[in-house]
Amino acid sequence: MIIPEQKKKGFIIRLYHSFGYALNGFKTLITEEVNARVHTMAAIIVIAMGLFLEISLTEWLILTIVIGLVFAFEIMNTAIENLADYVSPSKQDAIKKVKDLGAAGVLASAIIAIITGLIIFLPKIIMLF
Repeated sequence: MIIPEQKKKGFIIRLYHSFGYALNGFKTLITEEVNARVHTMAAIIVIAMGLFLEISLTEWLILTIVIGLVFAFEIMNTAIENLADYVSPSKQDAIKKVKDLGAAGVLASAIIAIITGLIIFLPKIIMLF
């Protein structure tokens, strides 16, 4: 019989391991995916601009969401690509289609993030001149 303290300890250990796996995924993403490094640099630039232009809390929340979406789509696309390459090392039309759709998701999220950034930053940049 599992007593509540053992169950709680097991949950904490599983949670700890889950975070470890997720951090390993981030490490893999940043070290192996050029596009993820580009997204990281873009996010750093956007954060610096937000600090410099003193954007509002609402604008920070919106930017946080779109930056997170781009990274989430990039992570999912990378997972899809890696799984597709493992399942089918040879070129196949169906696998190409899946990979193209994943890449389209990343592109769509990046375009939305760029448009959001322009809406937030462009008026502030124009006011500087």
